[in-house]
Amino acid sequence: MKTRQIVLDTETTGLDPDLGHRIIEIGCVELINRRRTDNTFQQYINPERDVDEGALEVHGISNDFLADKPKFKDIVDDFLNYARNAELIIHNAAFDTAFINRELDALGRDLGVIEDYCTILDTLALARHTHPGQRNDLDALCKRYSVDNLQRTQHGALLDAEILADVYLSMTGGQTAFLLDGMTSSTQDATDVNKSRVKTQKSLPVITPSAEESAAHALWIKRLEKETNAPCLWRRIEEQS
Repeated sequence: MKTRQIVLDTETTGLDPDLGHRIIEIGCVELINRRRTDNTFQQYINPERDVDEGALEVHGISNDFLADKPKFKDIVDDFLNYARNAELIIHNAAFDTAFINRELDALGRDLGVIEDYCTILDTLALARHTHPGQRNDLDALCKRYSVDNLQRTQHGALLDAEILADVYLSMTGGQTAFLLDGMTSSTQDATDVNKSRVKTQKSLPVITPSAEESAAHALWIKRLEKETNAPCLWRRIEEQS
């Protein structure tokens, strides 16, 4: 069964849709079975208002640049058709969905909310659960998971969506679809790929953690169990080993 996920980011005129701020860019990256595809969605949008100076410093998208871009009403159907029935992966999802839903409501077409079309996965909530008490903004996660974001001198929705896709895959175990050139997705091909991966893994060195690393790991498990109020799988594995 094909699993379709859309990694999404937006840029806006400011921080609060309740103050009349609008979306000026939507950027989306598609994942099929956790594998990046070339089917992206990117659109600049004329917000019909000025961009705040503080927002301009972050993303560098000017009023003059946006003046001849389509309005949200002109691109909404393309966007909803692209995202429909997918799982949206968003960092700090409450921010982006609030803006999207305000835009949908303002059209007066009874389009509902984005949650009517997609499920939502918030990578900020996921990161806070995985790394409690640490910085979990996108730049911090890039550093933690060795995701290259050197080209990110300014924010841009499509660029941030591409970076978030790499962070999400790293944070949740990496890509799971590995197809070699010329192969199909048949069972035999999948078996051959798995054999190749196992062969590669056998040659990897085993690195024993230091006493300090073991202590830090034990503390992390204790914090995780306290937050989830449930026994950690790691502890059961270690007790059985």
